[in-house]
Amino acid sequence: MVFDFLRRAEKAVPETKASAAGRLVAYGGSGRVAWSPRDAGSLVKNGFQGNPIGYRAVRLIAEAAAAVPLVLQDEMRRFDGHPVLDLLRRPNAVQGRADLFEALYTQLLLSGNAYLEAVPGAGKLPGELHVLRSDRMALVPGADGWPVAYDYRVGGKVHRFDMMGGAAPICHIRSYHPLDDHYGLSPLQAAAVAVDVHAAASAWSKALLDNAARPSGAIVYKGVEGGGLSTEQYDRLVFELEANHQGARNAGRPMLLEGGLDWKPMGFSPSDMEFHETKLAAAREIAIAFGVPPMLVGITGDATYANYQEANRAFYRLTVLPLVGKVAAAVSHWLEGFSGAAVELKPDPDQISALAGERDQLWARVGAADFLTEGERRALLGLPRISEPE
Repeated sequence: MVFDFLRRAEKAVPETKASAAGRLVAYGGSGRVAWSPRDAGSLVKNGFQGNPIGYRAVRLIAEAAAAVPLVLQDEMRRFDGHPVLDLLRRPNAVQGRADLFEALYTQLLLSGNAYLEAVPGAGKLPGELHVLRSDRMALVPGADGWPVAYDYRVGGKVHRFDMMGGAAPICHIRSYHPLDDHYGLSPLQAAAVAVDVHAAASAWSKALLDNAARPSGAIVYKGVEGGGLSTEQYDRLVFELEANHQGARNAGRPMLLEGGLDWKPMGFSPSDMEFHETKLAAAREIAIAFGVPPMLVGITGDATYANYQEANRAFYRLTVLPLVGKVAAAVSHWLEGFSGAAVELKPDPDQISALAGERDQLWARVGAADFLTEGERRALLGLPRISEPE
Protein backbone atom coordinates (compact mmCIF):
# COMPACT_ATOMS: atom_id res chain seq x y z
CA MET A 1 0.00 0.00 0.00
CA VAL A 2 1.02 3.61 -0.52
CA PHE A 3 0.83 4.46 3.19
CA ASP A 4 2.80 1.51 4.53
CA PHE A 5 5.54 3.93 5.56
CA LEU A 6 3.14 5.35 8.19
CA ARG A 7 3.25 2.11 10.15
CA ARG A 8 5.69 1.91 13.03
CA ALA A 9 8.48 -0.37 11.87
CA GLU A 10 9.89 -2.89 14.29
CA LYS A 11 13.58 -2.57 15.01
CA ALA A 12 15.54 -5.28 13.28
CA VAL A 13 18.12 -7.31 15.18
CA PRO A 14 21.63 -6.18 14.15
CA GLU A 15 23.46 -8.76 12.06
CA THR A 16 27.08 -9.70 12.62
CA LYS A 17 29.33 -10.85 9.81
CA ALA A 18 30.56 -14.33 10.64
CA SER A 19 33.09 -14.62 7.84
CA ALA A 20 36.72 -15.03 8.86
CA ALA A 21 37.91 -13.27 5.69
CA GLY A 22 37.61 -9.87 7.30
CA ARG A 23 36.11 -6.80 5.75
CA LEU A 24 34.84 -6.96 2.18
CA VAL A 25 34.44 -4.05 -0.26
CA ALA A 26 32.32 -4.78 -3.36
CA TYR A 27 32.50 -2.67 -6.49
CA GLY A 28 29.71 -2.77 -9.04
CA GLY A 29 29.48 -1.36 -12.52
CA SER A 30 26.55 -0.35 -14.65
CA GLY A 31 27.17 -3.15 -17.18
CA ARG A 32 27.68 -2.91 -20.90
CA VAL A 33 25.29 -1.12 -23.21
CA ALA A 34 22.86 -3.48 -24.95
CA TRP A 35 22.25 -2.57 -28.61
CA SER A 36 19.63 -4.16 -30.82
CA PRO A 37 20.75 -6.38 -33.75
CA ARG A 38 21.74 -4.61 -36.95
CA ASP A 39 20.35 -7.10 -39.49
CA ALA A 40 17.67 -5.91 -41.92
CA GLY A 41 14.79 -7.70 -40.19
CA SER A 42 15.62 -6.34 -36.75
CA LEU A 43 16.11 -2.81 -38.08
CA VAL A 44 12.72 -2.85 -39.79
CA LYS A 45 11.04 -4.32 -36.72
CA ASN A 46 12.59 -1.83 -34.28
CA GLY A 47 12.91 1.25 -36.46
CA PHE A 48 9.70 1.04 -38.53
CA GLN A 49 7.16 -1.32 -37.01
CA GLY A 50 8.04 -0.41 -33.42
CA ASN A 51 8.99 3.26 -33.72
CA PRO A 52 6.43 5.99 -34.50
CA ILE A 53 9.06 8.49 -35.73
CA GLY A 54 10.68 6.02 -38.14
CA TYR A 55 7.28 4.80 -39.34
CA ARG A 56 5.97 8.29 -39.99
CA ALA A 57 9.18 9.43 -41.70
CA VAL A 58 9.18 6.47 -44.11
CA ARG A 59 5.48 6.79 -44.86
CA LEU A 60 5.78 10.53 -45.39
CA ILE A 61 8.60 10.15 -47.92
CA ALA A 62 7.16 7.12 -49.73
CA GLU A 63 3.66 8.56 -50.10
CA ALA A 64 4.93 11.98 -51.21
CA ALA A 65 7.40 10.47 -53.71
CA ALA A 66 4.81 8.06 -55.16
CA ALA A 67 2.44 10.99 -55.74
CA VAL A 68 4.99 13.03 -57.73
CA PRO A 69 3.92 13.12 -61.42
CA LEU A 70 6.35 11.50 -63.87
CA VAL A 71 6.86 12.58 -67.47
CA LEU A 72 8.45 10.60 -70.29
CA GLN A 73 10.51 12.36 -72.94
CA ASP A 74 13.42 12.01 -75.30
CA GLU A 75 15.69 14.66 -76.74
CA MET A 76 13.01 16.07 -79.05
CA ARG A 77 9.60 15.76 -77.39
CA ARG A 78 7.55 14.89 -74.36
CA PHE A 79 5.18 11.94 -74.76
CA ASP A 80 1.52 12.06 -73.83
CA GLY A 81 1.10 8.40 -74.72
CA HIS A 82 3.75 5.67 -74.79
CA PRO A 83 3.99 1.92 -74.03
CA VAL A 84 6.26 2.69 -71.06
CA LEU A 85 3.63 5.04 -69.61
CA ASP A 86 0.95 2.39 -70.16
CA LEU A 87 3.06 -0.20 -68.34
CA LEU A 88 3.66 2.10 -65.37
CA ARG A 89 0.02 3.15 -65.25
CA ARG A 90 -0.99 -0.48 -64.62
CA PRO A 91 2.17 -2.45 -63.72
CA ASN A 92 0.33 -5.58 -62.56
CA ALA A 93 -3.12 -6.91 -61.81
CA VAL A 94 -3.31 -5.65 -58.22
CA GLN A 95 -1.28 -2.43 -58.24
CA GLY A 96 -1.38 0.95 -59.91
CA ARG A 97 1.53 3.30 -60.50
CA ALA A 98 1.32 4.95 -57.07
CA ASP A 99 1.08 1.60 -55.24
CA LEU A 100 4.06 0.16 -57.10
CA PHE A 101 6.31 3.15 -56.50
CA GLU A 102 5.23 3.51 -52.86
CA ALA A 103 6.33 -0.08 -52.21
CA LEU A 104 9.55 0.53 -54.15
CA TYR A 105 10.42 3.68 -52.18
CA THR A 106 9.57 1.99 -48.87
CA GLN A 107 11.91 -0.93 -49.59
CA LEU A 108 14.69 1.48 -50.57
CA LEU A 109 14.27 3.55 -47.40
CA LEU A 110 14.07 0.57 -45.04
CA SER A 111 16.88 -1.60 -46.42
CA GLY A 112 18.85 0.64 -48.76
CA ASN A 113 17.93 -1.73 -51.61
CA ALA A 114 14.89 -1.99 -53.91
CA TYR A 115 14.24 -4.74 -56.45
CA LEU A 116 11.85 -4.56 -59.40
CA GLU A 117 11.01 -7.75 -61.31
CA ALA A 118 10.04 -7.80 -64.99
CA VAL A 119 7.55 -10.52 -65.99
CA PRO A 120 7.83 -11.32 -69.71
CA GLY A 121 4.95 -10.14 -71.88
CA ALA A 122 3.78 -10.46 -75.46
CA GLY A 123 5.77 -7.45 -76.75
CA LYS A 124 9.22 -6.07 -76.16
CA LEU A 125 8.35 -4.47 -72.83
CA PRO A 126 7.60 -6.59 -69.75
CA GLY A 127 4.01 -7.68 -69.28
CA GLU A 128 4.06 -6.90 -65.55
CA LEU A 129 6.28 -5.26 -62.94
CA HIS A 130 6.52 -6.44 -59.32
CA VAL A 131 8.40 -5.11 -56.27
CA LEU A 132 10.31 -7.88 -54.48
CA ARG A 133 11.16 -7.92 -50.80
CA SER A 134 14.73 -6.89 -50.10
CA ASP A 135 15.20 -9.27 -47.16
CA ARG A 136 14.54 -12.26 -49.43
CA MET A 137 16.96 -11.26 -52.20
CA ALA A 138 20.63 -12.22 -52.41
CA LEU A 139 23.06 -11.00 -55.08
CA VAL A 140 25.30 -13.57 -56.77
CA PRO A 141 28.56 -11.90 -57.89
CA GLY A 142 30.62 -13.15 -60.78
CA ALA A 143 34.39 -13.48 -61.08
CA ASP A 144 34.70 -9.79 -61.94
CA GLY A 145 32.47 -8.69 -59.04
CA TRP A 146 29.48 -7.73 -61.15
CA PRO A 147 26.17 -9.51 -60.42
CA VAL A 148 25.51 -12.53 -62.62
CA ALA A 149 22.28 -13.58 -60.87
CA TYR A 150 19.90 -12.83 -58.01
CA ASP A 151 18.51 -15.52 -55.70
CA TYR A 152 15.05 -14.93 -54.27
CA ARG A 153 14.24 -17.16 -51.32
CA VAL A 154 10.63 -17.81 -50.26
CA GLY A 155 9.53 -20.54 -47.87
CA GLY A 156 12.64 -22.67 -48.28
CA LYS A 157 12.57 -22.44 -52.09
CA VAL A 158 15.06 -20.40 -54.12
CA HIS A 159 14.30 -18.85 -57.50
CA ARG A 160 17.29 -17.64 -59.51
CA PHE A 161 17.09 -14.66 -61.87
CA ASP A 162 19.83 -14.90 -64.49
CA MET A 163 21.30 -11.51 -65.36
CA MET A 164 23.63 -12.60 -68.17
CA GLY A 165 21.31 -13.20 -71.10
CA GLY A 166 19.43 -10.37 -72.83
CA ALA A 167 17.48 -7.75 -70.89
CA ALA A 168 17.94 -7.93 -67.13
CA PRO A 169 14.89 -9.39 -65.33
CA ILE A 170 15.76 -7.50 -62.11
CA CYS A 171 16.24 -3.79 -61.60
CA HIS A 172 18.35 -3.29 -58.47
CA ILE A 173 18.20 0.24 -57.05
CA ARG A 174 20.40 0.93 -54.05
CA SER A 175 21.50 3.78 -51.86
CA TYR A 176 25.20 4.53 -51.85
CA HIS A 177 27.25 2.49 -49.39
CA PRO A 178 30.94 3.41 -49.09
CA LEU A 179 31.93 0.03 -47.62
CA ASP A 180 29.82 -2.39 -49.64
CA ASP A 181 30.16 -3.19 -53.35
CA HIS A 182 26.77 -4.84 -53.78
CA TYR A 183 24.24 -3.54 -51.26
CA GLY A 184 23.06 -0.09 -50.26
CA LEU A 185 23.10 1.70 -46.92
CA SER A 186 19.73 2.26 -45.28
CA PRO A 187 18.87 5.42 -43.31
CA LEU A 188 17.76 3.03 -40.56
CA GLN A 189 21.34 1.79 -40.22
CA ALA A 190 22.59 5.35 -39.75
CA ALA A 191 19.84 6.03 -37.21
CA ALA A 192 20.11 2.68 -35.39
CA VAL A 193 21.61 4.17 -32.21
CA ALA A 194 18.94 6.89 -32.08
CA VAL A 195 16.25 4.23 -32.58
CA ASP A 196 17.61 2.25 -29.62
CA VAL A 197 17.75 5.35 -27.43
CA HIS A 198 14.20 6.33 -28.38
CA ALA A 199 12.93 2.80 -27.71
CA ALA A 200 14.74 2.67 -24.34
CA ALA A 201 13.25 6.02 -23.36
CA SER A 202 9.75 4.83 -24.26
CA ALA A 203 10.27 1.60 -22.31
CA TRP A 204 11.55 3.61 -19.33
CA SER A 205 8.46 5.83 -19.40
CA LYS A 206 6.19 2.77 -19.57
CA ALA A 207 8.03 1.09 -16.70
CA LEU A 208 7.79 4.29 -14.67
CA LEU A 209 4.03 4.30 -15.09
CA ASP A 210 3.64 0.58 -14.40
CA ASN A 211 6.08 -0.01 -11.58
CA ALA A 212 7.63 3.15 -10.21
CA ALA A 213 5.29 6.01 -10.95
CA ARG A 214 5.54 8.67 -8.29
CA PRO A 215 2.34 9.61 -6.45
CA SER A 216 1.10 13.15 -6.84
CA GLY A 217 2.03 13.75 -3.21
CA ALA A 218 2.53 12.24 0.23
CA ILE A 219 0.67 12.59 3.53
CA VAL A 220 3.24 13.23 6.27
CA TYR A 221 2.37 12.53 9.89
CA LYS A 222 3.57 15.24 12.31
CA GLY A 223 2.64 13.66 15.60
CA VAL A 224 4.51 13.14 18.81
CA GLU A 225 8.17 12.36 18.29
CA GLY A 226 8.68 8.63 18.15
CA GLY A 227 4.96 8.01 17.79
CA GLY A 228 2.89 6.99 14.81
CA LEU A 229 -0.64 6.24 13.72
CA SER A 230 -2.41 3.39 15.39
CA THR A 231 -3.70 0.51 13.31
CA GLU A 232 -7.25 1.84 13.59
CA GLN A 233 -6.16 5.35 12.52
CA TYR A 234 -4.15 3.99 9.60
CA ASP A 235 -7.02 1.82 8.32
CA ARG A 236 -9.44 4.74 8.62
CA LEU A 237 -7.06 7.02 6.66
CA VAL A 238 -6.68 4.47 3.85
CA PHE A 239 -10.45 3.94 3.69
CA GLU A 240 -11.12 7.69 3.50
CA LEU A 241 -8.63 8.12 0.66
CA GLU A 242 -9.95 5.18 -1.35
CA ALA A 243 -13.59 6.15 -0.85
CA ASN A 244 -13.43 9.92 -1.28
CA HIS A 245 -10.29 10.82 -3.25
CA GLN A 246 -9.78 8.15 -5.96
CA GLY A 247 -11.38 7.81 -9.37
CA ALA A 248 -12.63 10.25 -11.99
CA ARG A 249 -15.71 11.16 -9.91
CA ASN A 250 -13.51 12.56 -7.12
CA ALA A 251 -11.03 14.37 -9.35
CA GLY A 252 -10.17 17.80 -7.89
CA ARG A 253 -11.98 17.17 -4.62
CA PRO A 254 -10.27 18.98 -1.71
CA MET A 255 -8.72 16.91 1.10
CA LEU A 256 -9.31 17.73 4.75
CA LEU A 257 -6.40 16.66 6.95
CA GLU A 258 -6.41 16.48 10.75
CA GLY A 259 -4.49 15.00 13.63
CA GLY A 260 -1.02 16.20 12.61
CA LEU A 261 -1.23 15.14 8.96
CA ASP A 262 0.35 17.35 6.27
CA TRP A 263 0.22 17.12 2.44
CA LYS A 264 3.49 17.32 0.47
CA PRO A 265 3.13 17.53 -3.34
CA MET A 266 5.64 15.73 -5.56
CA GLY A 267 6.82 16.34 -9.12
CA PHE A 268 9.32 15.14 -11.68
CA SER A 269 12.96 15.38 -10.74
CA PRO A 270 15.48 17.18 -13.00
CA SER A 271 16.83 13.78 -14.12
CA ASP A 272 13.32 12.77 -15.25
CA MET A 273 12.99 15.92 -17.32
CA GLU A 274 16.45 15.39 -18.84
CA PHE A 275 15.42 11.85 -19.83
CA HIS A 276 12.43 13.29 -21.68
CA GLU A 277 14.73 15.69 -23.56
CA THR A 278 16.94 12.74 -24.51
CA LYS A 279 13.95 11.03 -26.09
CA LEU A 280 13.13 14.16 -28.11
CA ALA A 281 16.76 14.42 -29.25
CA ALA A 282 16.71 10.78 -30.42
CA ALA A 283 13.45 11.38 -32.31
CA ARG A 284 15.01 14.41 -34.00
CA GLU A 285 18.05 12.37 -35.08
CA ILE A 286 15.81 9.68 -36.62
CA ALA A 287 13.91 12.27 -38.64
CA ILE A 288 17.15 13.94 -39.77
CA ALA A 289 18.60 10.59 -40.93
CA PHE A 290 15.64 10.15 -43.28
CA GLY A 291 15.80 13.76 -44.48
CA VAL A 292 12.47 14.78 -42.94
CA PRO A 293 12.28 18.14 -41.16
CA PRO A 294 11.42 17.33 -37.51
CA MET A 295 8.56 19.82 -37.66
CA LEU A 296 6.75 17.61 -40.21
CA VAL A 297 6.65 14.59 -37.86
CA GLY A 298 5.38 16.60 -34.89
CA ILE A 299 8.63 17.10 -32.96
CA THR A 300 8.24 20.28 -30.96
CA GLY A 301 10.98 22.75 -30.18
CA ASP A 302 12.61 22.59 -33.61
CA ALA A 303 13.35 26.07 -34.96
CA THR A 304 15.29 25.12 -38.10
CA TYR A 305 12.52 26.42 -40.37
CA ALA A 306 10.44 29.55 -39.90
CA ASN A 307 7.11 27.85 -40.60
CA TYR A 308 5.51 24.62 -41.75
CA GLN A 309 5.29 25.75 -45.38
CA GLU A 310 9.02 26.42 -45.56
CA ALA A 311 9.77 23.03 -43.98
CA ASN A 312 7.48 21.29 -46.45
CA ARG A 313 9.17 23.05 -49.38
CA ALA A 314 12.62 22.02 -48.13
CA PHE A 315 11.34 18.45 -47.67
CA TYR A 316 10.32 18.21 -51.33
CA ARG A 317 13.38 19.99 -52.67
CA LEU A 318 16.03 18.17 -50.59
CA THR A 319 14.51 14.72 -50.03
CA VAL A 320 11.56 13.82 -52.25
CA LEU A 321 12.71 15.14 -55.64
CA PRO A 322 16.26 13.68 -55.45
CA LEU A 323 14.79 10.29 -54.49
CA VAL A 324 12.21 10.34 -57.29
CA GLY A 325 14.83 11.47 -59.81
CA LYS A 326 17.19 8.64 -58.81
CA VAL A 327 14.53 5.92 -59.01
CA ALA A 328 12.94 7.26 -62.22
CA ALA A 329 16.33 7.38 -63.97
CA ALA A 330 17.15 3.80 -62.91
CA VAL A 331 13.75 2.44 -64.02
CA SER A 332 13.81 4.22 -67.40
CA HIS A 333 17.37 3.01 -68.09
CA TRP A 334 16.33 -0.54 -67.16
CA LEU A 335 13.24 -0.49 -69.39
CA GLU A 336 15.36 0.89 -72.23
CA GLY A 337 17.09 -2.52 -72.32
CA PHE A 338 13.75 -4.09 -73.27
CA SER A 339 12.38 -1.57 -75.78
CA GLY A 340 15.63 -0.18 -77.18
CA ALA A 341 14.08 3.33 -77.20
CA ALA A 342 16.19 6.06 -75.59
CA VAL A 343 13.49 7.64 -73.41
CA GLU A 344 13.81 9.14 -69.94
CA LEU A 345 11.44 9.17 -66.98
CA LYS A 346 11.75 12.24 -64.77
CA PRO A 347 9.67 14.02 -62.10
CA ASP A 348 7.67 17.05 -63.13
CA PRO A 349 8.23 19.76 -60.46
CA ASP A 350 5.72 22.07 -62.16
CA GLN A 351 2.89 19.82 -60.89
CA ILE A 352 4.03 19.79 -57.25
CA SER A 353 1.99 22.31 -55.26
CA ALA A 354 4.65 22.67 -52.54
CA LEU A 355 7.12 24.01 -55.14
CA ALA A 356 4.67 26.20 -57.06
CA GLY A 357 6.18 29.45 -55.76
CA GLU A 358 9.72 28.49 -56.71
CA ARG A 359 8.70 27.26 -60.15
CA ASP A 360 6.75 30.48 -60.85
CA GLN A 361 9.85 32.50 -60.02
CA LEU A 362 11.99 30.30 -62.30
CA TRP A 363 9.56 30.61 -65.20
CA ALA A 364 9.43 34.38 -64.73
CA ARG A 365 13.24 34.73 -64.68
CA VAL A 366 13.71 32.52 -67.74
CA GLY A 367 10.92 34.27 -69.63
CA ALA A 368 12.43 37.68 -68.93
CA ALA A 369 15.90 36.66 -70.19
CA ASP A 370 15.76 38.05 -73.73
CA PHE A 371 19.35 37.02 -74.46
CA LEU A 372 18.46 33.31 -74.28
CA THR A 373 17.28 31.35 -77.28
CA GLU A 374 14.11 29.26 -77.17
CA GLY A 375 16.14 26.07 -76.95
CA GLU A 376 18.19 27.38 -74.03
CA ARG A 377 15.05 28.44 -72.17
CA ARG A 378 13.49 25.00 -72.64
CA ALA A 379 16.68 23.34 -71.41
CA LEU A 380 16.68 25.48 -68.25
CA LEU A 381 13.08 24.50 -67.58
CA GLY A 382 13.80 20.81 -68.13
CA LEU A 383 11.75 20.60 -71.35
CA PRO A 384 12.67 18.90 -74.64
CA ARG A 385 14.26 21.10 -77.25
CA ILE A 386 11.26 21.06 -79.61
CA SER A 387 7.69 20.21 -78.70
CA GLU A 388 6.02 18.36 -81.58
CA PRO A 389 2.84 16.29 -81.73
CA GLU A 390 3.23 12.56 -82.18
